[in-house]
Amino acid sequence: MPRKHPPGSDPDGIVLTFPVAREHAGQRLDRFIQSRIPRLSRTRAQEIVKSCAYREDGTKRRASERVHAGEVVILVRPRFREPETPTAFGVVFEDDAILALDKPAGLPMHPTATYHRNTLTYLLRQRYGDCPPHIAHRLDRETSGLVLCGKTLDAERSLKRAFERRRVEKTYLAITRGVIELDEGHIDAAMGPATEGLHVLMELRAEADGGLPARTGYRVLSRAPAHTLVSLAPETGRQHQLRVHLTSIGHPIIGDKLYGPEGCQPFLDYIETGMTPALRARLGHERQALHAHRVRIAHPATAEPLDLAAPLAPDLRALWADVAGQAPPADCC
Repeated sequence: MPRKHPPGSDPDGIVLTFPVAREHAGQRLDRFIQSRIPRLSRTRAQEIVKSCAYREDGTKRRASERVHAGEVVILVRPRFREPETPTAFGVVFEDDAILALDKPAGLPMHPTATYHRNTLTYLLRQRYGDCPPHIAHRLDRETSGLVLCGKTLDAERSLKRAFERRRVEKTYLAITRGVIELDEGHIDAAMGPATEGLHVLMELRAEADGGLPARTGYRVLSRAPAHTLVSLAPETGRQHQLRVHLTSIGHPIIGDKLYGPEGCQPFLDYIETGMTPALRARLGHERQALHAHRVRIAHPATAEPLDLAAPLAPDLRALWADVAGQAPPADCC
């Protein structure tokens, strides 16, 4: 499955791949694109083909071309201008070896095709100068909460080893669609990269088909008429694991642009229009309602147990108050 940018395309663009199934063989390319991206007009499909459709060798495609079974249609969507992001983060804990910070939602951790200066790594350099703390693990841009950084090379290596070897207890908080019936449970479902669509997507895939083990424990903290506040304990660290797992049991996270009821269509709409009132209404919130709440880990210098927590982000406290008519439980805040 092609994942790389075709020669001549925007190297910072977003790559989408669409395998052509047998039932679509012989369709015009614009019609095929229209069938793969919901609610896309014929005119818009033709515009997308003209500006974004490439072959693997980098040559451009035409809307009138016929697609063939087994081929992969490649679209490279152009990047958009670097958006504004939050520029402040809270400090949960700091000593000579470690910095634990409370990352705001909307702040990317590392530079990407879209973000360069508006990142956590850039803010750390601004605050700490030439020897900034180094981030030891990852959070999605839209996920708020606890991030650990090593302030020395030894501390950084120790933290990263702990995360890689699963010697860290992590707890997340999420607000989901629908009422989760069981008070607690366990999701054991292997995952792998999606075989079509956005190249960042993950999907459930049996280990026999190349999927990697993925396990998540959950515990319901509070229920609203149509939503649930749930605590999540990932036992593995697959990309988008919590989001995919909750969707797999029928309870996607509110605000998720990739794994909600409409799939990745809200993400594509967001690229085109930004966050409009209509899109916000479809999503239920401006961002995915996911927060990295607690980390238990051995201190990288002393080996003493360290239990750190970042309170539920203000926007998620307000969201829960709105959907539930009450404040979140005290241990979330």
